[in-house]
Amino acid sequence: MNWNEVRRMAKGLDINSYRMKKPDMIRAIQYAEHNIPCFGSERVVDCGEDNCLWRSDCLATAPFQTGRIVA
Repeated sequence: MNWNEVRRMAKGLDINSYRMKKPDMIRAIQYAEHNIPCFGSERVVDCGEDNCLWRSDCLATAPFQTGRIVA
C-alpha cells in the first residue's frame, strides 16, 4: 500500500498524520482499529495474522531480515 493510500486511511480514522512516517501512521491505524500496533516490529517472527492488510509491507520493512534483530 502506498503512502497516499495509508494517509487516506488514517484521515478516515481521524488520525492526524501530519509529519508522520509511514510505519508510525500504520501503527496508529492498527491502534485505532483496536489491533496490536506491531507493524515492522520483531513480532513478525511469531505473527499468525496471515490476512493482515499490512503483512507484505511489514515483512519487507521488519528491522531484521536474517532472523537476527539489528540494533
